[in-house]
This record gives sequence, C-alpha cells and structure tokens, in this order.
Amino acid sequence: MIARIWHGTTRAEHHDEYWQFLHERAIPDYRATPGNLGVRLLRRLDGERAHFVTMSFWPSLDAIRAFAGDNIERAKYYPEDTRWLLEFEPTVQHYEITEAS
Repeated sequence: MIARIWHGTTRAEHHDEYWQFLHERAIPDYRATPGNLGVRLLRRLDGERAHFVTMSFWPSLDAIRAFAGDNIERAKYYPEDTRWLLEFEPTVQHYEITEAS
C-alpha cells in the first residue's frame, strides 16, 4: 500500500471553512477514484496559521495515476483552493506502508 501525502496552510480564521471544504470536495473526489483505499485529514492551529495534511491510500502507483495524472509527484489542487491556501506546494510525497502487527 502507498500513502500520498499533501500539506497546505491557511490563515487561522479559515481553519473551519477550509476543513469543511476538504470534507465536501476533496474527500469525495479521492473516494470516487477507482483504487482509492481511504483518506485521512489532519489539521493543526499554529498561531495565525492553520496547517492541513491529506493522506490518501492506494494499492499501487498506477492507482495514484488515475487520481493525479501521469506526474504523480505533482500536487493536485482545486480551483476553490485559491480562496484559502497561502501557498501552493508543487509536489506531494509518497510512502510505502507496511501492515501493522
């Protein structure tokens, strides 16, 4: 299994609004992609900023390509992201996952 990890940052006052957007727009998009094994969102307030992490889980790199396109290292953004995000990281990270015992 492979985890695809994305990081984003908003202003603290957009913390809840962006969280809701991710639940309404991003999670359904991930889950609608064949091969998606799940999505987890993390968020953290840090002073005047809010940090978000999206972890999606996939059985293979080919399954990730169905979601992200041929360049799986490139971050995928939604047009609405421009309302909240302070910067647009160009890439994501991928990690192999082992089964926990």
